[in-house]
Amino acid sequence: MADWLAALHRRAELRAKAGLTRRLRPRAAGDVVVDLAGNDYLGLAAHPEVTAAAGRALAAYGLGATGSRLVRGSTDAHHGLEAALADWLGVDGSLVFSSGYLANLGAIRALTQPRTLLVSDAHNHASLIDGCRISGAETVVTPHADPAAVAAALAAAPGRPAVVVTESVFSVDGDLAPLAELHAVARRHGALLLVDDAHALGVLGPAGAGGVAAAGLTGEPDVVVTATLSKALGGAGGVVAGPAEFVRHLVETGRTFIFDTALPPAVAAGVRAALDLARAGDDLRAELAERTALAVRRLRAAGLEVSAPDAAVVSVTAPGPEAATAWAADCADRGVAVGCFRPPSTPDSRSRLRVTVNAGVARADFGRALDVIVECTP
Repeated sequence: MADWLAALHRRAELRAKAGLTRRLRPRAAGDVVVDLAGNDYLGLAAHPEVTAAAGRALAAYGLGATGSRLVRGSTDAHHGLEAALADWLGVDGSLVFSSGYLANLGAIRALTQPRTLLVSDAHNHASLIDGCRISGAETVVTPHADPAAVAAALAAAPGRPAVVVTESVFSVDGDLAPLAELHAVARRHGALLLVDDAHALGVLGPAGAGGVAAAGLTGEPDVVVTATLSKALGGAGGVVAGPAEFVRHLVETGRTFIFDTALPPAVAAGVRAALDLARAGDDLRAELAERTALAVRRLRAAGLEVSAPDAAVVSVTAPGPEAATAWAADCADRGVAVGCFRPPSTPDSRSRLRVTVNAGVARADFGRALDVIVECTP
C-alpha cells in the first residue's frame, strides 16, 4: 500500500538532485520585502480605493459567492465588472471566471469543434498548453513568435476550422507577440486568433487596454481575448472577452464556468475599482516603462544576460537551476523578492530570475533592489 508513496519520494529525490525542488513560503501581512516577484505591476492591490470597494462588497455580500454563477453566484459586482471590462477592451461582451487558468481552459475548449486545428506558440503559458490538451483537438506547436511558421501550419490543413493561440506579452521573457502579423495570417486562412493578454492588460495599449488594443485589433470579430485579473489589476479571477455570441456560448456550455463557484463578490468589486484606476493610469504606465528601462540598463551594465522586454517582465539568465534558486534566496535574505523560473516552467530549459517591475514600490527601494540583484549574482 505504501509503494506509491515510496515512488513519490524517489521522484522528489530526483527533482532535488536536479535543483527543481519547490517550496511554499508564507508571506506575513505587512512584510517589508521589496516585491519584484509578484505581478502587481501598477501597485493597485493595496490601493485604498480598491480595498475600500472590496470591503463594502464584503460587508454587503459576505465572504464568498455561495454558488456557481448560474445558481446564486452572480451578483451586481460581477455584472458591473463584466460590463466595465467589455467597454475597456472594446468588445461586445466579457465573462468573468474564478481564475485566469480556468478562463483559458474554457475559452480554448469553447473554440474547439470536430476537426479543429490549434496552432500554439512554443512559449505559451501552461494554462494555454493545458487548454489545448484538454480540448482533445489536434495541436501544432510552432516556433516562438513566428508568423511564417503559423502560416505554414494553417496552409497544411486547408478547409479545417483553426485557432491560433498565443500570449500577447510572454510570461517568461516579457517579449511581445507579433499580434498584427498573426492576425493577418489567421484571417487569410479563415482562422480565429486567441490572445492571452494577462501580462499586457493595464500595462500596454491606449488607456492600458492591453496588447490586442496596442496592435490595433480592438473589437475584431475573429479575435478572442483572455486575461487574468490578478496582475495589473491586483485582484484575482480571469476574463474571456469577445463577440456577444461567443460569451453566450460560454455561459451555456463552458464547463469551467458552469461548474465552478463564482469569484467572491468582494474581489469582483475590488477589481472593478482597480480597473478604473488602471484605465486612467497613464502616469503609472509611464513610470512602469521608465523603471523597466532602468532595470535593463542597470543589470546589463553589470554584465548580466537580460531580456529585451516589451512590457514589465525582465528576465535575467542564471547559470542553472540550483544557481537560480540560490540567487533568489540570497536576494530574499536581503529583503528583495524576485521570481525564480526553472525547467519545466521555462520553454527553453534555461533557468532565470524574473523581475516583475512594480510602479507601487518606492523609487529608492526599487533602485536598491536592483543593486541587491547585482550584488547577489552567483
